[in-house]
Order: sequence, then structure tokens, then C-alpha cells
Amino acid sequence: MSAGLEDFVSNVQSFSSQGQWSKLCEFMNKSWNLLSKNVSSLDTIMETLDIQEHSLGMMYILCVKISLFPSTSSTEDFELLLTQCDVFISQCKKEQIQYSTGNFAQICHLLTSELCKRGIAIRGIKVLSHAINKIQDSPSQLTSIHADLCQLCLDAKCLKAALKYLDIEITDIAKENRQFEAKHYLCYYYYGGMIYAALKNFDRALFFFEQALVCPATTISQLMVEAYKKHILVALIKDGKVSPLPKYTSHIVMRGVRPLCNQYNDLINAYSTHLASEVTSVINWNRQTYAQDGNLGLVKQVLASLHKHNIQMLTKTFITLSLSDVASRAQLADPQEAERYLRSMIADGEIFAVVNQKDGMVSFYDDPEKYDNVAALQKVDRDIRHFMELDRKIQEMDSEISVNPQYVRKAKSKVAPDDDIDPGLRSATQSHATKLA
Repeated sequence: MSAGLEDFVSNVQSFSSQGQWSKLCEFMNKSWNLLSKNVSSLDTIMETLDIQEHSLGMMYILCVKISLFPSTSSTEDFELLLTQCDVFISQCKKEQIQYSTGNFAQICHLLTSELCKRGIAIRGIKVLSHAINKIQDSPSQLTSIHADLCQLCLDAKCLKAALKYLDIEITDIAKENRQFEAKHYLCYYYYGGMIYAALKNFDRALFFFEQALVCPATTISQLMVEAYKKHILVALIKDGKVSPLPKYTSHIVMRGVRPLCNQYNDLINAYSTHLASEVTSVINWNRQTYAQDGNLGLVKQVLASLHKHNIQMLTKTFITLSLSDVASRAQLADPQEAERYLRSMIADGEIFAVVNQKDGMVSFYDDPEKYDNVAALQKVDRDIRHFMELDRKIQEMDSEISVNPQYVRKAKSKVAPDDDIDPGLRSATQSHATKLA
């Protein structure tokens, strides 16, 4: 190593031994150019440092290396980089990396991008899971690495690995180097919605797509447009209709996103007729657009859901029907297809009915659940505890916002909420927390 690099290593060891982490961060920022000019020596430098004792210094070195890592590098070179990232993330000291979580997250962002480019996303899932645990203050805190993990799970088609980080309600956002980019928030909820939709958890998927849309905004991003398209499809599948976005949604998003999704608006109008022929016609007309958007699979499920919603409407009118009548009224091809739909819906708990195959009849019943058992009482107890905890968190967030300098300054100036994004912060946060219920 050159004399300059030897002095660099000596300073890293000195600051680390004295626990002067803030000064080490300043020194590392000033040394960025030095490290960038000596990329070939970075591996040697890391070998002279100890991960446990010099986590903060090694993180900066690794960040420089991965930032300048050529995409055209050989598989062997990338394997070495991946191993270095894996070992560092699993062994580094959380107390040290907290002084520069932005650079720690940057390593994960760049690693995610490279893994996806090389088609080996699955190998990064465990690494990023460890990374999230390293910088989280609590399990309910959102970090920018969450979006990376979701991206890897989608790319690797290993969806359930992300559920550990999606099923938890977010009540806090990590400030990485005192900031948090909106794109990571949007990506987390957009990718999360895609994962839940793929797993057919449409209730949760709808919530996630909605959160991507209600994010305070001064302009409409392409990600919001794509989230709205999927929001429409999931809403039709789940509810048979598309409800208006919450009132606290930015007026820019409210007015601007719908005109950008005309082919999906056509699908809403066709669905409202309850006619399968109308929906099929719209799908065939816009098939290429749906395919280009990557939404053709959901669109096909929309058509299937129309038949299911038509059958559910029959349960409110009739007690007994023949399978041929069900097929005719639900616009299905034949009694056999009607029977398949009925049995599937009965198995999923969507309707309560008995199919008499011998007579070709189906009898509809009310929900047999009386909610008079231990399981029901336990569920009520869990819900009460959940709402009590939710109320506590809402009060905490309200108190934090009340003393937020930006909020206080805007409140004093009495600016109309639509003139700036910050005055709506309190309302948006409270409504978001309430929605978690």
C-alpha cells in the first residue's frame, strides 16, 4: 500500500479505538476521493481491518467499492463482492453503522441492482433481511432497504420471504442520513401490493396500493400511475367496484392520475354493467395495453371475479336454484362451469351453499357463524388490544407533529392546506394510522 493508504488505515484504527465515530465519518467523507483512486487496493485495506472493531470504516470502503463496481465484471469478481457484503452485513456492529445508515443503505441498493441484473436475486434475500435488522430501531420501522428486499423477492419469485416485513404495520420511518427519499416509500408499498396480489391477499394488496397513492406529493410519479392501475384491478376483484381515494389524498393525484388510466376506466364502466360480454369486449380491445403494463393476469382475474360477484348477488335473492339457472344468470358457459365456480366459492368461504349434483340444484344458506365460541372471543380480545395500541401510537404521532417546526411554522402562517404539503401532514398521518386498523 502507498503511504497515503497506510495513513488512512492508521486514522481509521485510531478513531475507532477512541470511539470517535462522528469524527471518523467526517474523515471517511474527506477520504472518498482517495479511496476512489485506489479501487484496486480496497480489498487489501479491508483485510487489514477487523469487522467488529472497524465496522464504520469498512462500511465506507465497501460502499466505495460497490459504487464503482463495473457491471461488466466477471462472475468471480462479483462473487467476491457478494461474499464481502454478506460477511460485513452479518458481522458489523449496529452501534457503529447507525452513524451513517445512508451509506449502509446505499450498499444494499447497489447490491440489489446488481443481483437483479445478473438474474440471481434470490441470493440477496437473506443478506438484505439481515441488513434491515441491523438498522431498524423497531420491527415497525420502515427503512429504504425494505423496498430492495421486496424487489428481490418479486424478481426471484420467492414472495413469502417478504411477508415478515410486509405483515407488520409501519408506524415509523427511519431517517437515513437525516432524510428518507419518497421513492423508497412508494416502492415498498407498490412492490408489497404486487406481492400480496400475487398471493391473492387482495385486501392487503388494496391497502398497499392505496398507500402508494396517498403519499403526500406535489407531482404524479409513474410509480403512482402504475399503482393506481393495479389499485383499480384489485378493487374490482375484491369488491366489484372502485371506491374513491381517501380525502387526504393530494389534490394533484386526485385530479391527475385518473385521466392517465383510460383503458382501466373503461374496465370499471364495463364491470358496472355486470355483463361478462361487456367486460370481455373491453379486455380484448385493450389486451395489448394490459399486457405491456404487466397486468394481464390481474385483468383475467377481474373477469372471473365478475362471475363470482354475480353468483353472490344470487344468494341475496334465491334460496334454491338449478345449476343451469345459475349458469344463465351468472353468464357462465354451462352448468358444469357453474358447479366449478360454486364449489370453489364454497371452499373459500365466499358463499354458504350446498350443491346437489344428482338433482342439479344448489341451495343457499346464511353464514352459520354465531360468534358465540371461544375463538370468536379471542379474536375480539386481540382486536381490542390492537386498537388500544393503535390509539396510543396515533397520540404519539400527533404529539410529534404538533411540535414539528415545519408544522408549527405553517400553522402560524395560516396557509391553506392545498398550498403546501406540510400542513396536510397531521391529517395524512392520522388517517394513515386509522387505516391500519
